[in-house]
Amino acid sequence: MDAIRSELAPHGVLRAGINLSNSLLVTGRAPSGDPVGVAPDMAREIAARLGVPVVYVPYANPGEIADSAGADAWDIGLIGAEPARARIIAFTSAYAEIEASYLVPPGSPLHALEEVDQPGIRVAVTARTAYCLWLERNIKRATLVQSASLDTAYEQFLGDKLDALAGLGPRLISESARLPGSRILAGRFTVVQQAIGTSSVNAKGAAFLQGFVEDARNSGLVAQLIARHRVVGLSVASS
Repeated sequence: MDAIRSELAPHGVLRAGINLSNSLLVTGRAPSGDPVGVAPDMAREIAARLGVPVVYVPYANPGEIADSAGADAWDIGLIGAEPARARIIAFTSAYAEIEASYLVPPGSPLHALEEVDQPGIRVAVTARTAYCLWLERNIKRATLVQSASLDTAYEQFLGDKLDALAGLGPRLISESARLPGSRILAGRFTVVQQAIGTSSVNAKGAAFLQGFVEDARNSGLVAQLIARHRVVGLSVASS
């Protein structure tokens, strides 16, 4: 365990990079200002098993967590596992999954996911999210209009009269309620795999985290955390 602690908690604490933009994983703030939710609780449990305190390092979006990998800013990062990020971050398998789809405006001629990737179609999306990275790899004909945040993506979708808004299912349900006549296309274009990452040089630490995630899924810990925080739209990942 000492070798694992030396990799994952070299400063005597476990610094956990937390993505504040994902409201399914971070559902609020404690009086202390610390983030509250499934992701912070997962980090706290890892710290407990290592026998060290946890310190949360909040980030506005997952891209910022990935950018700071290797800069000694965090020891573990709880974000969506993506090939573009895996070049510098060693990810566990997923502990939770979130479906992503499209919201289309009232009167839209789009009725199926496969109809979105067509010439002339403009899709609003939050830049550097896991589902945006997926769209960048897979959308060939439509145009992605990227915004800095979830709120600005929705504003651009409305203001510029874009053809679709890409997002995670629960957020799209919320946005649809604000826009009468809008529709969420059935199905999903991807499933965002929420995982735990550490520096790619931390071989022992990465193996420990993988074992933790497998135990957290199989023991029911992830399901318990989802229920505790009353999160709708977040599912335990399949093993």
